[in-house]
Amino acid sequence: MSQTTQQIILNIVESENENENVNNNNKNKSTSPPSPLSPVTPGISAADPSKLLGSAIATLTKENTNLNSNSNNNNLINNNNSSNNSPINSTSNLNNQEDVLKQLAYQFFATCGEDPNREGLLKTPERFAKAMTGFVSGYSMDVEQVLNDALFEVETQDSDMVVVKDIDIFSLCEHHLVPFYGKVHIGYLPTGKVLGLSKFARVSEVFARRLQVQERLTREIAETLNRVLQPKGLVVMIEATHMCMVMRGVNKPGSSTSTICKFGCFKDDSSKLNEFHRLLGR
Repeated sequence: MSQTTQQIILNIVESENENENVNNNNKNKSTSPPSPLSPVTPGISAADPSKLLGSAIATLTKENTNLNSNSNNNNLINNNNSSNNSPINSTSNLNNQEDVLKQLAYQFFATCGEDPNREGLLKTPERFAKAMTGFVSGYSMDVEQVLNDALFEVETQDSDMVVVKDIDIFSLCEHHLVPFYGKVHIGYLPTGKVLGLSKFARVSEVFARRLQVQERLTREIAETLNRVLQPKGLVVMIEATHMCMVMRGVNKPGSSTSTICKFGCFKDDSSKLNEFHRLLGR
C-alpha cells in the first residue's frame, strides 16, 4: 500500500478518535507492517467499523468532487489541503480510493470475528472496493460533458408535451449507506428545443451515483434539465423503495416513497400536471 494511502487511512482514524486516548490503546500494538491479508492495520481501532466506513465514503466523495472540478487540470491536486496535506495525482485517484476501502473491509472482518483468509472472503475486499467506488462514481462525472450539446431544434406547439418515464435508478442513502432504487419520470413542454432521449437517463445517473436523499436527487435532476432546456414547464417525479426501511429499522417491505419537483406551467397550471400523471398511467 502506498505511503499516501496509509496517510489517508491514518487521518480518517485520527478524526474519528479525536476524543479518545489512542496512545493508551496502542501501547502494546506491533509496529510492523501488516501482511496483505491482515485484518488489522496499524493505528486503526476496530471498535466501530461503521464509523470507519462512513469516513472512507466521505473521503471518496471529497476526492471525486475535487477530481471533477479539476478534470481539465493535469497538475497534482490537493484533496484535503487544510487537514492532511496529502497531494493525490488525478491518475492514481481511483487506486487510492480502492486501497482505503480494501483495508476497511479487512477491519470489518476482524470486528465480526471472521477469517479474511477464508476462501469465500479472499477477494471480497477487492470486490467491495470496486463496488463502493462505482456507487459514488457520480461525483467524478461532469453533467455538461454528459449532455454533450445534445439539444436539437424542433418545431413544437404550445400544448406539446414530452414524457420520458420508467428510468431505472439505484442510489445509496446517505444516512445508512444502504441502497434505494426505483423509477424516474420526466415531463416537459419544449420551447423549440428538445434533448436527446438518452440524456434524461444519463443525467439521472450522474446524480443517483452519489450519496443521496430522494428529495435532493429529484430536485437536482429537475434543476439541471430546467436550466438546459428552458422549457415552458418541467416536472420530475421519482418513485423509490428504500432498503433502510425494508431491511433495518421499521422493517417494512412494500413501502415506497414518491417525490416531485415542478417548474413553470406544471407549477402554475394543475391541468398540465394532471395530464402528466395521466400519461404515466396514474
